[in-house]
Amino acid sequence: MQMRIVSSKGRAVIARELMMVSRAAHVLQRTGLAMAGAMAGTFVAAQLAKGHIAFFGTLAFIVTTIVIGAVGFYLGIDIPRPALRATGRIDAVELMSAGGIFLAALAALVSVYGIVFDEIPPRAWEFVIGSWWFGGDVMLATAGLVGRQRLTQKVAPISAAGPIRDQRLRR
Repeated sequence: MQMRIVSSKGRAVIARELMMVSRAAHVLQRTGLAMAGAMAGTFVAAQLAKGHIAFFGTLAFIVTTIVIGAVGFYLGIDIPRPALRATGRIDAVELMSAGGIFLAALAALVSVYGIVFDEIPPRAWEFVIGSWWFGGDVMLATAGLVGRQRLTQKVAPISAAGPIRDQRLRR
Protein backbone atom coordinates (compact mmCIF):
# COMPACT_ATOMS: atom_id res chain seq x y z
CA MET A 1 0.00 0.00 0.00
CA GLN A 2 1.38 3.36 -0.99
CA MET A 3 0.77 6.36 1.22
CA ARG A 4 0.24 9.70 -0.47
CA ILE A 5 1.42 12.82 1.29
CA VAL A 6 -0.60 15.92 0.51
CA SER A 7 0.66 19.38 1.34
CA SER A 8 -1.53 21.93 3.07
CA LYS A 9 -1.86 23.70 -0.29
CA GLY A 10 -3.04 20.45 -1.87
CA ARG A 11 -5.57 19.93 0.94
CA ALA A 12 -6.92 23.41 0.35
CA VAL A 13 -7.38 22.65 -3.37
CA ILE A 14 -9.16 19.38 -2.58
CA ALA A 15 -11.37 21.10 -0.01
CA ARG A 16 -12.25 23.84 -2.51
CA GLU A 17 -13.13 21.27 -5.19
CA LEU A 18 -15.30 19.31 -2.75
CA MET A 19 -17.04 22.54 -1.74
CA MET A 20 -17.74 23.37 -5.39
CA VAL A 21 -19.20 19.91 -6.02
CA SER A 22 -21.33 20.23 -2.89
CA ARG A 23 -22.61 23.65 -3.99
CA ALA A 24 -23.38 22.36 -7.47
CA ALA A 25 -25.31 19.42 -5.97
CA HIS A 26 -27.24 21.83 -3.75
CA VAL A 27 -28.16 24.04 -6.72
CA LEU A 28 -29.23 20.95 -8.66
CA GLN A 29 -31.38 19.82 -5.73
CA ARG A 30 -32.99 23.26 -5.31
CA THR A 31 -33.68 23.44 -9.06
CA GLY A 32 -35.35 20.02 -8.96
CA LEU A 33 -37.53 21.12 -6.06
CA ALA A 34 -38.47 24.29 -7.92
CA MET A 35 -39.46 22.18 -10.94
CA ALA A 36 -41.57 19.92 -8.68
CA GLY A 37 -43.29 23.01 -7.28
CA ALA A 38 -43.90 24.37 -10.77
CA MET A 39 -45.30 21.00 -11.87
CA ALA A 40 -47.62 20.85 -8.86
CA GLY A 41 -48.69 24.42 -9.60
CA THR A 42 -49.45 23.40 -13.16
CA PHE A 43 -51.72 20.60 -11.94
CA VAL A 44 -53.55 22.92 -9.55
CA ALA A 45 -53.97 25.58 -12.26
CA ALA A 46 -55.20 22.97 -14.76
CA GLN A 47 -57.75 21.59 -12.29
CA LEU A 48 -59.03 25.03 -11.33
CA ALA A 49 -59.15 26.13 -14.99
CA LYS A 50 -61.54 23.23 -15.72
CA GLY A 51 -64.12 24.91 -13.50
CA HIS A 52 -66.48 27.54 -14.73
CA ILE A 53 -64.78 30.53 -13.14
CA ALA A 54 -63.27 32.81 -15.78
CA PHE A 55 -60.44 34.12 -13.59
CA PHE A 56 -58.99 30.61 -13.05
CA GLY A 57 -58.67 30.13 -16.82
CA THR A 58 -56.61 33.26 -17.45
CA LEU A 59 -52.97 33.04 -18.46
CA ALA A 60 -52.01 35.41 -15.63
CA PHE A 61 -53.57 33.08 -13.04
CA ILE A 62 -51.93 29.98 -14.52
CA VAL A 63 -48.48 31.60 -14.72
CA THR A 64 -48.82 32.99 -11.18
CA THR A 65 -49.74 29.55 -9.85
CA ILE A 66 -46.72 27.97 -11.53
CA VAL A 67 -44.27 30.69 -10.42
CA ILE A 68 -45.54 30.67 -6.82
CA GLY A 69 -45.13 26.88 -6.78
CA ALA A 70 -41.56 27.07 -8.05
CA VAL A 71 -40.55 29.84 -5.62
CA GLY A 72 -42.32 28.26 -2.66
CA PHE A 73 -40.78 24.83 -3.15
CA TYR A 74 -37.34 26.34 -3.86
CA LEU A 75 -37.28 28.46 -0.71
CA GLY A 76 -39.38 26.57 1.78
CA ILE A 77 -38.38 22.95 1.77
CA ASP A 78 -34.70 23.19 2.68
CA ILE A 79 -34.70 25.58 5.63
CA PRO A 80 -31.52 26.08 7.67
CA ARG A 81 -32.11 24.64 11.12
CA PRO A 82 -31.53 26.86 14.16
CA ALA A 83 -29.19 25.76 16.90
CA LEU A 84 -30.82 23.26 19.23
CA ARG A 85 -32.39 25.11 22.11
CA ALA A 86 -33.17 23.72 25.53
CA THR A 87 -36.18 26.03 25.90
CA GLY A 88 -38.63 23.45 24.67
CA ARG A 89 -40.22 25.95 22.28
CA ILE A 90 -41.60 24.92 18.91
CA ASP A 91 -39.74 26.35 15.93
CA ALA A 92 -42.42 28.34 14.08
CA VAL A 93 -40.40 28.37 10.85
CA GLU A 94 -40.16 24.59 10.76
CA LEU A 95 -43.86 24.25 11.58
CA MET A 96 -44.78 26.76 8.87
CA SER A 97 -42.65 24.90 6.31
CA ALA A 98 -44.20 21.54 7.23
CA GLY A 99 -47.74 22.91 7.12
CA GLY A 100 -47.06 24.68 3.85
CA ILE A 101 -45.68 21.62 2.08
CA PHE A 102 -48.61 19.55 3.37
CA LEU A 103 -51.23 22.02 2.08
CA ALA A 104 -49.50 22.52 -1.28
CA ALA A 105 -49.01 18.79 -1.80
CA LEU A 106 -52.61 18.08 -0.79
CA ALA A 107 -53.90 20.62 -3.32
CA ALA A 108 -51.67 19.10 -6.02
CA LEU A 109 -52.81 15.57 -5.16
CA VAL A 110 -56.50 16.49 -5.28
CA SER A 111 -55.89 18.33 -8.56
CA VAL A 112 -54.09 15.40 -10.17
CA TYR A 113 -56.94 13.10 -9.10
CA GLY A 114 -59.47 15.47 -10.65
CA ILE A 115 -57.53 15.68 -13.90
CA VAL A 116 -56.88 11.94 -14.22
CA PHE A 117 -60.47 10.93 -13.41
CA ASP A 118 -62.02 13.93 -15.18
CA GLU A 119 -63.72 15.23 -12.05
CA ILE A 120 -64.68 18.85 -11.61
CA PRO A 121 -65.11 19.76 -7.95
CA PRO A 122 -68.05 21.89 -6.81
CA ARG A 123 -67.39 25.63 -6.99
CA ALA A 124 -66.77 25.98 -3.25
CA TRP A 125 -64.15 23.22 -3.40
CA GLU A 126 -62.33 25.00 -6.21
CA PHE A 127 -61.75 27.89 -3.84
CA VAL A 128 -60.71 25.51 -1.05
CA ILE A 129 -58.17 23.77 -3.32
CA GLY A 130 -56.86 27.11 -4.57
CA SER A 131 -56.59 28.36 -0.98
CA TRP A 132 -54.66 25.25 0.06
CA TRP A 133 -52.27 25.79 -2.82
CA PHE A 134 -51.65 29.50 -2.39
CA GLY A 135 -51.69 29.38 1.39
CA GLY A 136 -49.26 26.46 1.47
CA ASP A 137 -46.87 28.06 -1.00
CA VAL A 138 -46.95 31.40 0.80
CA MET A 139 -46.19 29.53 4.03
CA LEU A 140 -43.29 27.71 2.33
CA ALA A 141 -41.78 30.85 0.83
CA THR A 142 -42.18 32.80 4.08
CA ALA A 143 -40.62 30.01 6.14
CA GLY A 144 -37.69 29.79 3.71
CA LEU A 145 -37.05 33.52 3.76
CA VAL A 146 -37.37 33.84 7.54
CA GLY A 147 -35.16 30.79 8.12
CA ARG A 148 -32.45 32.15 5.84
CA GLN A 149 -32.67 35.63 7.36
CA ARG A 150 -32.39 34.13 10.84
CA LEU A 151 -29.28 32.24 9.73
CA THR A 152 -27.60 35.35 8.28
CA GLN A 153 -28.28 37.30 11.46
CA LYS A 154 -26.44 34.65 13.48
CA VAL A 155 -23.55 34.34 11.00
CA ALA A 156 -22.90 38.08 10.66
CA PRO A 157 -21.67 38.65 14.27
CA ILE A 158 -19.40 35.60 14.02
CA SER A 159 -17.78 36.75 10.78
CA ALA A 160 -17.45 40.31 12.13
CA ALA A 161 -15.27 39.00 14.97
CA GLY A 162 -12.29 38.89 12.62
CA PRO A 163 -9.68 36.20 12.04
CA ILE A 164 -9.41 33.22 14.33
CA ARG A 165 -6.76 33.85 16.97
CA ASP A 166 -6.38 30.35 18.39
CA GLN A 167 -4.09 28.21 16.21
CA ARG A 168 -5.93 25.01 17.21
CA LEU A 169 -9.17 26.31 15.65
CA ARG A 170 -7.59 27.15 12.28
CA ARG A 171 -7.25 23.56 11.16
